[in-house]
Amino acid sequence: MARRNAASPQLGLDLAPAAGAIQRLCGVDEAGRGPLAGPVYAAAVVLDPKRPIRGLADSKILTAAKREALYEKICERALGWHIAFATVEEIDTINILHASMLAMQRAVQGLAASGVVPDLVQVDGNRCPQVAYPVEAIVKGDALVKAISAASILAKVARDRALMELHAAYPQYGFDSHVGYGTPQHMAALAEFGATPHHRRSFAPVREALAQRPVFAAIAAAAPVTEDIAAADTGIFAGAATEAATQRGTFLPPEAS
Repeated sequence: MARRNAASPQLGLDLAPAAGAIQRLCGVDEAGRGPLAGPVYAAAVVLDPKRPIRGLADSKILTAAKREALYEKICERALGWHIAFATVEEIDTINILHASMLAMQRAVQGLAASGVVPDLVQVDGNRCPQVAYPVEAIVKGDALVKAISAASILAKVARDRALMELHAAYPQYGFDSHVGYGTPQHMAALAEFGATPHHRRSFAPVREALAQRPVFAAIAAAAPVTEDIAAADTGIFAGAATEAATQRGTFLPPEAS
């Protein structure tokens, strides 16, 4: 059956296989579109029907402890998984929507490169990334499709772990509590200290903070600031997620994925 995703003009016509022919359903979701700092993460997961995982759900409704426990089970039991991200520099260059699509595309490509090639890719939301496989957008898919739920958990946990690394470098911002979102605590820190190299300069609150205080004021207490924001992202964020890499699941920074 021919399927046209009206909300995905970059894809055009997608041909989905018959339900009975689907052997490897790949769920895809992202984490981190709304925050003011840090990359946007995405994960692609193909679950193993012979090794079911109880408790899969939209990562947003799970506690942090539950997400961590499910993360380990997904990495252990899934047929394949891959986590990827788009950097702050990419977000600021192509906008957060397209950067999210790029991260999801990288996640699917990484999964296929590991040898787990999907028959059908289902993505949470109403837009699809450009991939070489049949693809569907599923609104509220993270609550409806187990593979998408699993992807949402991997992406969320990987990003949260990476933001803990950012907190270690810039403790005055409180990344360990707000993970980059524009909370009152975060906004107060932006006003007091300015923006770090890991803040998204295309986001209005960060632009306003830079207009008031263009130089990071707590530089002595921070990690070295580099002019290459993409390189800074890759170093600090890839390290946190690489710990979870296994033979069946992979994590690669942008230049390698």
